Amino acid sequence: MRKLIALLLVLLPFVGAANAQEAKIAFVNTQEVFMALPEVADMRKQIDDLNANYQKELETMQNEFQKKYSDFIAQQDSLTENIKVRRMQEVEDLRQRMDNFVQVAQQDVNKKQQELIAPIQQKMADAIKAVGTEQGYTYIIDPQVLLYTGPNAIDATPFVKTKLGLQ
Repeated sequence: MRKLIALLLVLLPFVGAANAQEAKIAFVNTQEVFMALPEVADMRKQIDDLNANYQKELETMQNEFQKKYSDFIAQQDSLTENIKVRRMQEVEDLRQRMDNFVQVAQQDVNKKQQELIAPIQQKMADAIKAVGTEQGYTYIIDPQVLLYTGPNAIDATPFVKTKLGLQ
């Protein structure tokens, strides 16, 4: 029994090496493909429009804050203590609303971006899988996560672009 286990341990590296020689590996520059997709420009436009809307609303809030703060500073010497405290609280409440607004806006933009990017990523993944199947690749890797690609490495990026109708 021990001899059988020892034999298997000796032969195991050779079996792995034989399988590795059969593997057909290619790489795809997913960032290049992603940036070439027309949906990405549409996504960016929608995100830019959403950001512009939030920026406009924030500017309105900032103007309101600045006016209330300036009015408070100009009038604080003539106000009673009760009114002064109430107006200070109004200014502080407005500042907190602005802070909350910025946080909610950032979350909303991030959520919208994820919502828009998911189908684009799925489309790209489907094309990469289809190219892998058609070309008989065992693995398709993104070169951005590799440290080295040899001179015989197969670049499948053009195949994926063609599959997506890009040039």
